[in-house]
Order: sequence, then structure tokens, then C-alpha cells
Amino acid sequence: MNSERLYTLIDQPHISEKVSNIGDASNQFAFKVARSATKREIKKAVEKLFEVEVVSVNTVNVKGKVKRNFRGTVSRAKNWKKAYVRLAPGQDIDFTRGIT
Repeated sequence: MNSERLYTLIDQPHISEKVSNIGDASNQFAFKVARSATKREIKKAVEKLFEVEVVSVNTVNVKGKVKRNFRGTVSRAKNWKKAYVRLAPGQDIDFTRGIT
């Protein structure tokens, strides 16, 4: 697999209350990933970028929300893919590392 593709797979960490609770309970993190990404590619990308050991990866296709304004026009947010990554016990990802 191309190393450039690994860097383009992971868009950003997905931070929400649900993800925080899951992370505390079972050492999982969530990421917004490319819609074409596979579980194997996500696993390799996270291991390479954050230097951690990944145990499992679960993915979810999230449908964009439909929005209506006061005039009745309809717009829709883009669909996106979310990956839940479970790390080995004792592993952790520090998202603030590298920020000065």
C-alpha cells in the first residue's frame, strides 16, 4: 500500500460525548475517515501515524443530515465514514502532541 494513501485516509478525530464514554470504558477512539477506506487500511494508518497497537476497527457510514431553512429550501450535509479504533491495553493516543 502506498504510504501517501495512509496519510490521506484519516481526516480528523471525531470527538463527542458518546466517543468519550466509549473511550473511557473500552480504550476506543473515533476518527472521520475517507469513504473509500477499508478496515485494514485504517488499522495500518492509525498504527503508523500514532505509533500504537490497534486491536480492532469498526466502521460506520454516517448519512448527512437534511436541513431546511425558513423558506423551505432543503440542503443536505455530506455523507461520511466514521471508524471506531480499539487500542491494545496500556496504549493511548495524545491528540495534543506536536502542538506548541
